[in-house]
Amino acid sequence: MPDYDPVDPPIALTIAGSDSGGGAGIQADLSAMTAHGVFGTAVVTATTAQNTRGVEDVHPVPPDHVASQYAAVADDFDVGAIKTGMLATAEIVETVTDSVADGGVPLVVDPVMVAATGDRLLSPAAEAAYGDLIAAATLVTPNADEAAVLTDAPVETPGDAEAAGRELVALGADAALVKGGHLAGTTDADGDGTGETVIDTLVRADSDGGGDLVVDRFESPRIDTDATHGSGCALSSAIAARLARGEPLREAVEAAVAEMSEAVRRGYDVGEGPGAVNPTVLGGE
Repeated sequence: MPDYDPVDPPIALTIAGSDSGGGAGIQADLSAMTAHGVFGTAVVTATTAQNTRGVEDVHPVPPDHVASQYAAVADDFDVGAIKTGMLATAEIVETVTDSVADGGVPLVVDPVMVAATGDRLLSPAAEAAYGDLIAAATLVTPNADEAAVLTDAPVETPGDAEAAGRELVALGADAALVKGGHLAGTTDADGDGTGETVIDTLVRADSDGGGDLVVDRFESPRIDTDATHGSGCALSSAIAARLARGEPLREAVEAAVAEMSEAVRRGYDVGEGPGAVNPTVLGGE
């Protein structure tokens, strides 16, 4: 009989909604974490009835049950990083904020507020409730539309993305990654370019402890496809997994961003609508 030979991986936690279509939410988060050699735990904030064509129904989980799920995980697992995704209601945002406030581990906040179609996913009250959660974040990862909601300013160019990132850090986040997938695809901060490049903008505190902020821009080739469902979930989860492995923030972000083009290029062609990204190709060294 073979000897029991377990592994002892780092542990991460995703707090997000369930995607019945499998391409985003908890499902994408856990796939991305597993691809990085990280054991994924989960707190489900909502269930959705959705597929590749869209979302048909959302059922938020009662906030007290969200808190119970978190308590059960925190009581038993040595969680090395936490990632939040869709939080559905103001009450759930507040519950999650209270739960993670004393976690003492890196917190990646993916503020799922605006769908790829541009539709707002949260009520104004739920959007407003994000303030305290952002202030607790190690990293906040909005797309351009979400950054515009959070900062009440348009985000259309890499220059706008930098300004939004600076504002989010001023609101309390340690760092902000403003994703460039919804931008026009430019090659410089002035908005000029061919549209063939995605620029993700990271604004963070200087690692030497000075008061200045550092801006990093990561350029990736734009893949010609609409099948980007789950890209934000997979990216933020990949960063959280790398932080759980002990990687420094900038290195974790740079590596995760670099991997995402391949996750999109080798996406899943499933369902009748646009497919989803492929988190299983993430996790390279």
